Amino acid sequence: MSAERDANDIFSEFKEHSIAEFFKKNRQMLGYAGAVRSLVTVVHEYVTNSIDACEEAGVLPNISVKVTQTGESRYLVRVQDNGPGIPKKYIGKALATILAGTKFHRYVQQRGQQGIGAAGCTLFAQTSTGKPVHAESRTASGEHYTCSVSIDTLRNKPVVENLADSLMESTGLIVEAEFAQVKYENSDHGVYEYIKRTALANPHAQIEFTDPTGKEYTFVRSVDTVPEIPKAARPHPLGIAVNDMLEFAHKSESRKVSVFLAETFARVSEGKVEELRGLVGAILDKNPGQLTWDEAEALVNAIKQVKWMAPDASMIRAIGAERIKLALSNILGPDFMHVVERKPQIFNGGVPFIVEAAVAYGGGAGRKVEDEYEGSVLRFANRVPLLFDSGSCAIMVAARGVQWKRYGIDLESQPVSVFVNVSSIYIPYSGVGKEAIAQEDEIIEEIKLALMDAARGVQHYIRGRQQVSAETSKYKTISRYAKQLSKDISTLTGTSQQEVEKSLEELITKHYPKASGGEKEEAAPEGSGEEEESMESSAEEE
Repeated sequence: MSAERDANDIFSEFKEHSIAEFFKKNRQMLGYAGAVRSLVTVVHEYVTNSIDACEEAGVLPNISVKVTQTGESRYLVRVQDNGPGIPKKYIGKALATILAGTKFHRYVQQRGQQGIGAAGCTLFAQTSTGKPVHAESRTASGEHYTCSVSIDTLRNKPVVENLADSLMESTGLIVEAEFAQVKYENSDHGVYEYIKRTALANPHAQIEFTDPTGKEYTFVRSVDTVPEIPKAARPHPLGIAVNDMLEFAHKSESRKVSVFLAETFARVSEGKVEELRGLVGAILDKNPGQLTWDEAEALVNAIKQVKWMAPDASMIRAIGAERIKLALSNILGPDFMHVVERKPQIFNGGVPFIVEAAVAYGGGAGRKVEDEYEGSVLRFANRVPLLFDSGSCAIMVAARGVQWKRYGIDLESQPVSVFVNVSSIYIPYSGVGKEAIAQEDEIIEEIKLALMDAARGVQHYIRGRQQVSAETSKYKTISRYAKQLSKDISTLTGTSQQEVEKSLEELITKHYPKASGGEKEEAAPEGSGEEEESMESSAEEE
């Protein structure tokens, strides 16, 4: 019989751990799972940070990415941008402190959300190669330096060493790090594809990429204006949990809950406060700092009973239909496309979001497998490409719910690219790796409606092509026998063979004008989707 252990013996092993230690053992939660995906995650984090920094500085992004193989399953990644750089005193926190940054605490639309990205790369480099990250920066104030950065995982603290002056002549940041247990692959899930899709969703950015073979690619910007920076928004009262309400209240400096609600949340007018007063009474006259759990719960339940205006979506910055058209034309060069930008909607009670969708046909759309084509679905969230975890993503669920063939589209055999971008102050990712959007019913339905709109825009064009193809086949078949027929008719009637042949050609052309070039092919205009049909009738179609 084993000896019994008392509580003191058991809890002698009780220890506290830092968040860095946790992710050191669970790096797959950050996207570092699988050799190909891990390398893409590194490039994603650095490129995303570069684009964000350039936009906030009001600069058109010029980004250079270079991936060099240094050994078996070992690569050096170097990313340089022309952004504002990082002040020396912040470089450690920016690149080597988990959950530190400028994003997590703000209620504003942004590409990243957790403040883990660049620090996660430092942790991955450190744990896979034992090497720190090299950083080089220059700011507008003239501060210029180089250094090496690593993480003290026991304390989640940055370690900045080897500080020296930099030779950088212009503002920006260079980050260079070596990673093991990674793999470069030319596939739909590789680094090149990620950069290509980043250029699609960010047409104002110019990205240069050098792959491990030394081959250079340049994705030239198709838009010369920096997108307007999203503004911080106040949260909508719908969707606020009891715990959130308490935290907001206890931080408030207002003297009354009624004033606190109007100052903290959007859409809370005097009229709405009076409606709430009829439901919760004296709670609104309390000091917010003294609000109890039960009172906060009563307030949240009362909010759900009041009819609210939709959240202000002016804080959301979508890509824009015209920018999407320019990007798709520049990078895919399709024969035809239709772009749709939907009106703002809400999910989870009060979070606003906007869906943009496009269907591109022909040209460089879709993907070619040997001698055959097949369609592709390009997924984005706040302009960031989503390459992995497609099966669990709301975009793929919506795309699978569309009956494409009724629009003349076959994703299994046609050169078609389906583009979907979801923009929101809060993207509900299904995991920390941020590669799939959670299957919120409102988001799935809105994406589906957008795709149906875009598919209808391409439907007329495809039918026109099919009609021309059928007419061309008939035209060629009949024309093949025209010369012999004209000779026979000439023999029987004594009429000149040339006259008969000319008459036959005119007759054939009259019946098949498109195939003979006598009439231009009719195609639907490239719409932005703003002239939407009734969505109720659209939904009923399927």
